[in-house]
Amino acid sequence: MVRAGFKDYLSIARIDHWFKNIFILPGAVLAVIMGAEFTSRSAIDLAVGIFSICLIASANYTINEWLDREFDRHHPKKKERASVVTEIDGRIVWLQWLGLAIVGLGLALLINTPFFLTALSLLIMGIIYNVKPIRSKDRAYLDVLSEAINNPIRFFAGWFIMVPPIVAPSSVLISYWFGGAYLMAIKRFAEYRTIDDPALAARYRASFKDYDESKLLVSALVYAILSTAFLGVFLTKYKVELLLSLPFVAMLFGRYLAVGLARDSIAQAPENLYKQRGLVFQVILLVVVMFVLLEIKLPFFEQLLEIRPVGS
Repeated sequence: MVRAGFKDYLSIARIDHWFKNIFILPGAVLAVIMGAEFTSRSAIDLAVGIFSICLIASANYTINEWLDREFDRHHPKKKERASVVTEIDGRIVWLQWLGLAIVGLGLALLINTPFFLTALSLLIMGIIYNVKPIRSKDRAYLDVLSEAINNPIRFFAGWFIMVPPIVAPSSVLISYWFGGAYLMAIKRFAEYRTIDDPALAARYRASFKDYDESKLLVSALVYAILSTAFLGVFLTKYKVELLLSLPFVAMLFGRYLAVGLARDSIAQAPENLYKQRGLVFQVILLVVVMFVLLEIKLPFFEQLLEIRPVGS
């Protein structure tokens, strides 16, 4: 086996996955909408904060690929990863993890303490997800939920960069969490279907021994319902007109399901989803619809949905 070089160690940091940190932006945007001031300083903090989270994510990816190398041998595409086909030095891997973590946390500390604690939480979740004795990725359902918790952590990152005058709404965080769980469940469904061999799938991902296609699809449906329900709670509290965006949210969930059902689905590699033009269009459409609804007021709609105690 060829000894790993610089490019191989760089590849396990998965810089091409940094795109996923776009999930920081909704937290920052909502913080501004709900009262945070956007200044030139906060713009700099946002850029530094995103880079900080990218480095923490790369630290997590580094140990993920190293600790998964024996499992990835059983995946039709991941078996080509550097950690599988080259001789990688574990000491260098852990030094790389430590270096990325220190620099990422150092940058986070320059912003503020809440953001630093958020970045630290992301790093800790990477350990819980990847490292024994917990290694939550090996346990069915917990694997999805523990990976998806990175979504509200990223939301918090964007929120704390802007330092709004109020606490982040719990309903949004829970919705963000279950939305991420939906994406992860569809990803696992696509992987399981592509491998098309339960025994081989279980050797690749230990949690697959307790899954099948039906269980994965049903769990994804449950996560989608929960995500939409908690989003509806927030929209009702904040601005009832925004409830009119829920059909577009449902269509987005439907579009992603269609992507996941395709053979050799791109859902197996979420970092490449930007190539799905239909999906990107629906995301943009949803964002536009929400911003339009933020600017209009429909008194009759508020009266129609007015909530009163039973018997009043």
